[in-house]
Order: sequence, then C-alpha cells, then structure tokens
Amino acid sequence: MSSAERCLQLDVGNSSAKWRLLEGDEIVARGLYRSEDEQSRDNLLACSPRLDAIWISSVAKDEAQQELSAMLRRQWQLEPWLARSEAETLGLINSYSEPQRMGVDRWLAMLAARQRYTGRLCVVDAGSALTIDIVAADGRHEGGYIIPGPQLMERALLLDTDRVRFAETAEYALQPGESTAEAVRHGIALAQAGAVTMALNLAGSEPLKSIFTGGGGQWLQRHLNYDGEYVADLVLDGLQCMGRAR
Repeated sequence: MSSAERCLQLDVGNSSAKWRLLEGDEIVARGLYRSEDEQSRDNLLACSPRLDAIWISSVAKDEAQQELSAMLRRQWQLEPWLARSEAETLGLINSYSEPQRMGVDRWLAMLAARQRYTGRLCVVDAGSALTIDIVAADGRHEGGYIIPGPQLMERALLLDTDRVRFAETAEYALQPGESTAEAVRHGIALAQAGAVTMALNLAGSEPLKSIFTGGGGQWLQRHLNYDGEYVADLVLDGLQCMGRAR
C-alpha cells in the first residue's frame, strides 16, 4: 500500500466492530460500529469520501457479516477483503488440522504479536470470550484455550440459578465479595485472572512474553504479576500485517 492509499480496517466481533482508517501507515480516524446504532453507522460511512481498500477480520455470524460487507460495498464500490486463518502466515504455523476453523481474531492477534516481539509468546484476548494462545519462538502455535468472558459467565449464572440475584452495581476485583453483587463480579474476575495464571503456569519454565488485548485485557494485564504488555489494536495490527503480505 503506497503512502497515498487509504485503507479501512475492521475488527468485527459478536456485538460490535472496531474500525480504523489508515492513510499509508498513519491512523487518521477510528471508531466503534454497532449495527443497531444509527449514529455509529453514520460515523463509519462518513469516515472518508474515497477508499482504496477495505480489510475485515470477522467472527460475526455469516448473516451479520454479509450485511456489513454489502453496506460497505454500496458506500465505496469496493469488494471488502476478509482475512481467514491459514496453515502458515509470515512464519506463524497453525496447530489446527483444519486451519480455517481457528477464529481469525486469534490468528491475527498472534500474527501481530510475533511482528512486535521475538521469542515465545502468550497472547491473551479478553473480549466476549477470553482466549489464551501460546506461540513458540519458532512460530509454532502450541495450542490455546477459549473461555467464556465476564458477561457470558454472569449471564449463565443468572439464567441458571434462582437465588443469585442483585440490583446494585459492583466492580470487578480479586478480593472476596461482601455482597451477592460483589461475590459474582469478584468471582468472575478471579476466574478470568486464574485461567490466565494457570495457562501461564502450565506453559512450562521456558520464558515467555505475555501480550494482552481486548476490552478486559488492560484490567488483566494490571492485575497479573507477569512480564506483560497491553496492545489495544492487536487484531487490527495483525490484519495490517496479513493484508500487506497477501
């Protein structure tokens, strides 16, 4: 992509999409899109009068993805390119026997992490789901974990129990809770932090760098005593790497 070209990049999740507009290597605009939010849709469609490329990472349902692609196609008369997990990209080697079945957000996050750091890595994406992936220094994906995120955990608890109910608000924290609201939220926080801690402990004694992303990634990075860093745009950075290499 030359310095004059404009590329719209989207990281599409289950409930919303992060987007950013790049002119060359410079981010000139960014935002959050929700299909039911008219203002967020208008902001996305008004981000640039012209585009040279549209790149998408999506884990949304097929119907939602097709609807979004059609909207972008109408606005800019461009065919969006959808990233897919591959058997190998830029030295990152997929552990799945069917590589395309790996969530593309996990693949792109690992790809971006490898571009930023050398050595063995643990990539933690804390969103609707908490994903934890270990990548060897030579680029081999050693395997990973997919765990319900905080909202999914809380919803399951409230839907499937009769007496766990609360109306008050409570923050996520690691100390024992002193009300039902605190006990639920603190228990979920403990489960999320505990899962990452256990995964890192099971990864063995070989040193590794931890990279956190996603809406809950910064909280986890702050509360875990590991050599870690938070990178907000890790999936979009991976999309940039893959889009340029394709």
